[in-house]
Amino acid sequence: MITRLFLIRHGPTHAKSMVGWSDLPADLSDTAALARLSDYLPAEALVVSSDLSRAVETASALQGSRTRLPHVQALREIHFGAWELRTWAEVDAEDPERIRAYWEAPGDVTPPGGESWNQVCSRVDTAIDALITAHMGRDLIVVGHFGQILTQLQRAHRLTAEEAFGHKIDNLSVSEISLGPEGWQTGVINHLP
Repeated sequence: MITRLFLIRHGPTHAKSMVGWSDLPADLSDTAALARLSDYLPAEALVVSSDLSRAVETASALQGSRTRLPHVQALREIHFGAWELRTWAEVDAEDPERIRAYWEAPGDVTPPGGESWNQVCSRVDTAIDALITAHMGRDLIVVGHFGQILTQLQRAHRLTAEEAFGHKIDNLSVSEISLGPEGWQTGVINHLP
């Protein structure tokens, strides 16, 4: 039995800073892109999102007649702690070693009051595993965030964190992974229908 995941990044926020757990809205004015994405996704898939409004709103725009599952807080973006809504340059001026270690050698380094890459991976993996267990053999549209999507690409491709961070994940893109008897498989990554 194969469970397919269609990982969607929410619509753009237009923020030029690190946006993690801040609840910024998505710009969903590109209705043509949303329609193309919705048409691309399986009609019988279940839809779930993180509980942040930019993901919830994007999921609502894509839902159509699909069944919606409750929002999942554990599917949130990276928790940037004290770096939240700040630019790289601002943080780099104060704490260059830590911010460079966080992005260039992701693992156990944390932003002050935030979470490490390994913590993000553990949180999201647990949430995705619970969804797969509860809906084995179904197609799941998971609307979320850049970091959340990268955690699953890292797992499915067996990548290092550095390799995962090398992927570009555009707003309103879809990345496909599946879990079946042969293990994790990947399809398109960062596809813009």
